[in-house]
Amino acid sequence: MSITGVFYHESFSRRSYLTIGTRLRDFPEAFGEFQGNENFRLIESPEVGEELVLQVHTRDLLEGVILDSFCSTAWRSAGGVVKAMEMVYSGELRNAFVYIGAGGHHSGRDYFWGYCCFNDVVIGTRNLRNKHENVRVAVIDTDAHHGDGTRELVKNDPNFLHYCICPTSYESRDGLKVDVSYFTANYNRAVRDFERYVENFNPDIVIWYFGHDTHQGDYGDIGLTVRDYIEHARIIKETARKYCDEKLVVVLGGGSISSIARESSLAIIRELLK
Repeated sequence: MSITGVFYHESFSRRSYLTIGTRLRDFPEAFGEFQGNENFRLIESPEVGEELVLQVHTRDLLEGVILDSFCSTAWRSAGGVVKAMEMVYSGELRNAFVYIGAGGHHSGRDYFWGYCCFNDVVIGTRNLRNKHENVRVAVIDTDAHHGDGTRELVKNDPNFLHYCICPTSYESRDGLKVDVSYFTANYNRAVRDFERYVENFNPDIVIWYFGHDTHQGDYGDIGLTVRDYIEHARIIKETARKYCDEKLVVVLGGGSISSIARESSLAIIRELLK
């Protein structure tokens, strides 16, 4: 199976992350360049079910998300990630890119902040484990900020590798929860070093939580460019090929500038299609 799935819903272009109707304003028209590519499949992100959400989050968090206008797209944002992880894990898709309207990595068991509502990746992991038991998930988070909600939810999970390139440095004794500071490390080298941890972990699927907020001029600017993102895509895709039969899901994280959102996400999709 060589299909790359791209998950999207039109609501993400009306209200998306830090902006309302601007970050993804070029979509779905921007997907036009892939018309005729038999390996490209555009899939409408479904809504995540409340029962699954409550396996990860508290009822109070869910009620808070319902009342928060910035979380209006949270159900389909998380639902797209859940569906993408399921389809890639099962082999129905080779890999996937998931657009979102509301983020996930700042959402913990009973709190959410930073325009993150439901923890999409952890909910997707729970869905896989409901169906396939102890699926081993390796996440590399290259958003500009630490994935604190994800870390809280998986800190004691021996089947979850969480590798975060962020402002802080940390490594757990078992080497499964790792923070690499981009203030002290070369960023591209830090992405390459992810493979060392994956090799020892032997995952069933790799998740790349990708934020373009790290791009020059975006709100988390650490000097990266689309050229860097293409290099990261090649490295992470090759890592997934070597250790889990190419099973890779890229989840869009932070960033607010529409031109960067378009250029960076399409560049990554092109790499996934190769």
